[in-house]
Amino acid sequence: MIDKTHLLEWIKGIDKRLARKITLVAVGGTAMTLLGLKSSTRDVDICIASEDKQNFEKALDDAFRVDIFTDGYIFSEQLPDDYLEKSKDILELRNIKLRALSYVDIVVTKAARLNARDEEDIKAVAKFVSKDELIKRFNQVRETYAGNEEDYSLNFNYILKNYFSG
Repeated sequence: MIDKTHLLEWIKGIDKRLARKITLVAVGGTAMTLLGLKSSTRDVDICIASEDKQNFEKALDDAFRVDIFTDGYIFSEQLPDDYLEKSKDILELRNIKLRALSYVDIVVTKAARLNARDEEDIKAVAKFVSKDELIKRFNQVRETYAGNEEDYSLNFNYILKNYFSG
């Protein structure tokens, strides 16, 4: 398991090996760990601009398993263009600006798979997201969803009923 201290130290090491400035957006459990909502994560999930992906990959080491997403396409959801501005600042280094996905986008991206771990994560994030904000964001993302839209809608309605009632 990877805690926040280890994540930040790892990012600092990558920063030293980068050739130019990039922005990294932590997603999933990585974002939640950096935001202090989870004590650790099993792997590192990062979203990056597609033009920076190769530069980032060259700077990686084999310390952790890293899943790289590009341009706001996370798991099976394409987030709206404003995902980066909605994300939260975590750390700024010489070459890396580290951000974490916004709370509402964490919920939206976890809605597709919705396993037991995802439910625990959604429960931890729910207090930071309004129901109206979540519905609006879901409707934006649903338009470009790449998976089974019916399953995604069922999962989303389950989330609303169990974590955002009232």
